[in-house]
Formats: sequence, structure tokens, C-alpha cells
Amino acid sequence: MNTFTIRVYGVLFNDRNEVLISDERESGFEFSKFPGGGLEYGEAPPEALKREFEEECGVEIDILRHIHTTDIFVKSIFNDNQVIGLYYLVRPKGPLQGRFSKKRFDFKEGRDPDQVFRWISKDQLEEQHLTFEMDRAAWRAFMS
Repeated sequence: MNTFTIRVYGVLFNDRNEVLISDERESGFEFSKFPGGGLEYGEAPPEALKREFEEECGVEIDILRHIHTTDIFVKSIFNDNQVIGLYYLVRPKGPLQGRFSKKRFDFKEGRDPDQVFRWISKDQLEEQHLTFEMDRAAWRAFMS
């Protein structure tokens, strides 16, 4: 039986007008996306996004506004689920924690899953820097 997975993501900028990108490796697949993750049963999307940022970045966030909701069919790369993504503009309430790099996919050798963050200038972030079409669509919606 096919089911749905709902994912929530945050578009976060620093004071240098750079956007936070999460490079991740899972099950041998490497991808670049906005930070965030899955909605758990009983959570509202904003609650889930706040939880994800606390788990991944060690920071509380304010949600400023909704940017985009997936409006095309997206099949998960990990299973047969349909994925629906909700994207929000967010602001951190404090300093971010986690591993940061200037290099794409700067993972620790042999570590799977793994995650490392990068800052990319808003003017230099192009759609092809994001692995998934739903992230690209959200970036287009944000930039329009």
C-alpha cells in the first residue's frame, strides 16, 4: 500500500545573506537540501520544523512565513511513499551547532548516515545545487 510522507523544511539566512544547506548521506545516497525532516504523527508542521532544527542544528527557530508546498507528484528515493514538502522562511534564536564545511559532501569517511552544513550566498545558490526537484521548486517560489 502506498502512503504519504510529509516533510518540513526551513530556509534560513545568516547576517551575510547566505542560505543554510544540509548535505546528507543516507543509505549510500548523497544529497543537498534545505534543513528539515519528517512530520511525526500528532505534530503540526511548524512544531515538526522547530523540533527538526533543534535536533539537527541545536537551535530554536522562529517561523517567519510559509514559502511553498509541493504541488507536483514526488516519489521518495527511499521507498514507495509519495512525499509532500512544506517550506518555511525561518530565523534562528541563537547560534547554530553542528558540522559546517565550505566543501560539498564533506562527510566523515565511512559514516552513513552523515550530515554537514554549508552556507551559500543567496546570489550564488542555483537550482542545480539542490538535489531534489521539490527543493528547487521551493527555491524558485522564494526567489519569485
